[in-house]
Amino acid sequence: MAKDKVAYIQNAAINKTCNRTLKVLKNMDQPIYVYYQLDNFYQNHRRYVKSRNDAQLRSADEASETSGCDPERTTAGGAPIVPCGLIAWSLFNDTYSFKRGNENVMVNKKGISWKSDRDHKFGKDVYPKNFQNGALIGGAKLDPNKSLSEQEDLIVWMRTAALPTFRKLYGKIEVNLKANDTITVTLENNYNTYSFNGKKKLVLSTTSWLGGKNDFLGIAYLTVGGLCFFLATAFTVVYLVKPRKLGDPSYLSWNRSPLGY
Repeated sequence: MAKDKVAYIQNAAINKTCNRTLKVLKNMDQPIYVYYQLDNFYQNHRRYVKSRNDAQLRSADEASETSGCDPERTTAGGAPIVPCGLIAWSLFNDTYSFKRGNENVMVNKKGISWKSDRDHKFGKDVYPKNFQNGALIGGAKLDPNKSLSEQEDLIVWMRTAALPTFRKLYGKIEVNLKANDTITVTLENNYNTYSFNGKKKLVLSTTSWLGGKNDFLGIAYLTVGGLCFFLATAFTVVYLVKPRKLGDPSYLSWNRSPLGY
């Protein structure tokens, strides 16, 4: 069964478009952030994290610099791949479009990456070259006429996740959604998660003055806070039941006379 799924996802001739319906449970004010979530994808694997060349990403003068990018360094003919490395090669390539009734809901994909990354880590004069031209395609292709600093899907993807389950920003919906709205999602199921038993999810989320929803931080803070409270209570009880005797400062070496008494 797994082999059938892998064969299906790797067959470019098969139409992989499908539709899903979402019901908005409560009012969502813009901007509404659209995330894709991957489960069981280890972007933190040492070989994967190291498979890139930051100098190549920053400057066109370093376009032929592919050290550290194994196994996606060069084409079969020896030409350098830009951007090289496994991270870029495995770029997420599912696509999503949204409709509310007969109205198209546009997704803004500008400004989804960190400004510092666009300005300092991905060059305005660096353009994709020989990318995804091999026999085995890892993920999305890049527009060869756009510089890397403009290709924000790539920039977001290249900031690797620390945990095997992670979300990355796909875009922003800049209209309000009302409770009980029905959203039709048309998606292109292109990304191969079957070969590593992974899962893909689509998440719509808003933010408050506290930021976005993050269960991990809440659980971590409550756990650490509870532990501190427990230890403080335990030490207080121990002190009250069996208080520590105060030492006599006269026995300190600097308070004793030179003769030792």
